[in-house]
Amino acid sequence: MFYFLIPKTAHAMDINELMSKVNKVIINPIIILLFAIALVVFLYGIVEFMANPDNEETKEKGKSHMIWGVLGMAIMVGTFGIMQIIIATFGFTGQNGAIVIPQAQ
Repeated sequence: MFYFLIPKTAHAMDINELMSKVNKVIINPIIILLFAIALVVFLYGIVEFMANPDNEETKEKGKSHMIWGVLGMAIMVGTFGIMQIIIATFGFTGQNGAIVIPQAQ
């Protein structure tokens, strides 16, 4: 199931590689997917609102979809921001957003 987390070389994976792969392969794609879903809900709400200007019930449903879409996008941006704060707080650094955990010497 998580075959992509297993290194192709014979050496064991350290925590830096594991965290980097989890962030890159699991967490970021989930955030992007949920953001895209929220964007689609927002756009659907706009279409629903504008396509039926005479029907008040449909306009209200469109408004509701727009609000939930914006709320979902705000949550995903906030989640990404919180992740960046946690990474900066604990001193994780890396290139291109990859997490590198400091090693004890």
